[in-house]
Amino acid sequence: MRPNIVLIMVDDMGYSDIGCYGGEIETPNLDRLAERGVRFTNFYNCARCCPTRASLLTGLYPHQAGIGHMTAPHNQGPETPAYQGYLNDTCVTLAEVLRTGGYATMMSGKWHVGGGMVHDDPALRPRSRGFDRFWGIASGGTHYFTPHRTRRQNAFVPAMLLDDDQPVEADGYFTDMISDRAVTFIKERPKDDPFFLYVAYTAPHWPLHAPEDVVAKYKERYLAGWDAIREKRFARQIELGLVDPATTLTPRDPGAPPWNEVIHKEWEATRMAVYAAQVDIMDQGVGRIVRQLEAEGILDDTLIMFLSDNGGCAEPLPDNHPEITPGGPDTWASYGLPWANASNTPFRLYKHWVHEGGIATPFIIHWPRLNAAPNLISTPAHLIDVMATCVDVAGCTYPSERRGRPIPPMEGVSLKPALRGEGLPERTLFWEHEGNRAVRQGPWKLVSLLRGTGHARMVLPTDVDESWHLYNLETDRTESVNLAEEFPERVAEMRSQYEAWAERVGVGAWPVRLPDRKSGK
Repeated sequence: MRPNIVLIMVDDMGYSDIGCYGGEIETPNLDRLAERGVRFTNFYNCARCCPTRASLLTGLYPHQAGIGHMTAPHNQGPETPAYQGYLNDTCVTLAEVLRTGGYATMMSGKWHVGGGMVHDDPALRPRSRGFDRFWGIASGGTHYFTPHRTRRQNAFVPAMLLDDDQPVEADGYFTDMISDRAVTFIKERPKDDPFFLYVAYTAPHWPLHAPEDVVAKYKERYLAGWDAIREKRFARQIELGLVDPATTLTPRDPGAPPWNEVIHKEWEATRMAVYAAQVDIMDQGVGRIVRQLEAEGILDDTLIMFLSDNGGCAEPLPDNHPEITPGGPDTWASYGLPWANASNTPFRLYKHWVHEGGIATPFIIHWPRLNAAPNLISTPAHLIDVMATCVDVAGCTYPSERRGRPIPPMEGVSLKPALRGEGLPERTLFWEHEGNRAVRQGPWKLVSLLRGTGHARMVLPTDVDESWHLYNLETDRTESVNLAEEFPERVAEMRSQYEAWAERVGVGAWPVRLPDRKSGK
């Protein structure tokens, strides 16, 4: 019997935020899925919203799908095909492959791989890339309380909220609406076919917006401060077996002051409380989706996967000021670097970078019909494996062309053997985003940070420079001891592998010429 497939992704959530990965945020529904399923401790995304979504949906590295950086208006991308800014014609999506194999295909939430602007071609949107049904936004983010509007340059402006391909207006809390529409899609699906449902939350991506009653649950909790939260999460991760007891917790980011020196403690605690509420409400929505599957008697016949698109986000916003209380509909704030540092416990750095804090994600698979593996799987795995896994379990055929144009073969491997308690083949994984580069081969990781990318206002650790650093993640998961000088031959070999991969997938020397988002030039 072919399983239904539910793929759930959250936005800008750190490795340690949910309960089953060490966090204090209340996520009982995800925790139950993890308890009955498996958790990967070395699963990776692509460090940023758009590249991750491109890779997740296509089973390719993001450059191969045309989104080596972020999205851009149709026909206004740069000359380099790997950075055109929308899904190209030489890749296929999960929805396209599964629909061809007889699956009903549905999506609720955030698309962000093309077609996110009013003037963009509808051919770039979900309905033209294999989805029978779509409800949500094609762009990267929106207002949580009024999702048909967003904020640009300190002013609220209309945003494109779509029901299938029709722009609509809707008031309500966006996370709840994404969950409720996902439940509706399950109810209304053709009952004779298996289904693929992609639920892409914007939570807990900024802005910090959440109902006050949920925020109130967390305000006192975060008055303990980010130092105490990091220490408690780290201890919990060791207790859960997620982190080896010999692991060293990274030092507090130099951009974060010690909590005892913070002046506006209540305001800082409120910022994290709103963020926690956003995660909490997302988890409640996951619970409603699971209960619908249970009510129809199909939960055990459904493969559920859950992950985050990148690590915690340290991006600053204009409303990050103690005079503005975050959480309400007239605010536009983020939770800031110190709390992002806590979200990514025990790792260093954030969204944008390819150190573990940017690319390591919780990854839960729940499929009781097959699962015979230990609850924790430490084998390294990557977004590229999701396509291969879905093709495998669905009994579908991955095509060699799309509309007469040849497409690259899948880059990933099926995770089905790992769910049976078996091993996965040895391989080398690669990353590049904004000039930040990494290679992982077995326990070894080679990584290079390019200064001045991402948000240059952030204070970066003084021991991180632009040279290649080598880490043994089996003994040093937090990238604390650089072994490059000790193993120069390994550095040279892995760097050569990176350069060959970069040439193969179309990575450009950063900064790549990108389009101006206003003029398209």
